Amino acid sequence: MIAKTEEDFQGLREIGEICGAIRDKLVQAAEPGITTKELDGIAEELFEQSGAQSAPKGVYDFPGQTCISINEEVAHGIPGERTIQEGDLVNIDVSGSKNGYFADTGVSFVVGNAEPVLQKICDAAKEAFDAGLEKAKPGSKKSALGKAVHNVAKKHGLTVIKNLTGHGIGRSIHEPPEHIFSYFSRWDDEILKDGTVIAFEPFISTSEEEVFQSDDGWTLLTDNSFVAQYEHTIILTKDGPIITTL
Repeated sequence: MIAKTEEDFQGLREIGEICGAIRDKLVQAAEPGITTKELDGIAEELFEQSGAQSAPKGVYDFPGQTCISINEEVAHGIPGERTIQEGDLVNIDVSGSKNGYFADTGVSFVVGNAEPVLQKICDAAKEAFDAGLEKAKPGSKKSALGKAVHNVAKKHGLTVIKNLTGHGIGRSIHEPPEHIFSYFSRWDDEILKDGTVIAFEPFISTSEEEVFQSDDGWTLLTDNSFVAQYEHTIILTKDGPIITTL
């Protein structure tokens, strides 16, 4: 989507604030002993209170309001009876819509005390996002964001997931540009335009560079790696990026 009108900016900000608030509430509630289904129930109540709808539920008939993934689950985890434990790596991904506008945001975090490498990849994902954000401006090549992300990963002795990418967003959950890679690709030379709305989401991995789909048809997994994500919805403008999901 290219945001052009004040209505566009207001609508994008509103749903962004809603999704960001739900994300933060779920992170706060993610304590040892709570099930992912119970966390998702909190999200359902908050979506209803705000007059917004879950995007994965509404667009793809996902079996949950949010995606909640733990440890070997990288993304698109289905809320259920799995209980969060001390030391878990948890990812909460919230996307929603209101009045025809969409937002998408996610974060990986460690519950309580855990192996240092888990906090390391969470911190690196945030650092990679910040590095890419500096390149997220009209007139830049889309590939510059991926290059910045990959450079951060390599600096820390880590790598990126190459078959999970950011994407355009705005009037639907997924729009052009279809891919915003977490690595540099020479052919990915699309020039970013003023008003472009993107969901930018680096995935930083301890070793593996691809995920695979589980038998449930949704959850994305790795074999031997831990992965952390950091995601916000951003409007690119000449005056600087506007992060709607803070």
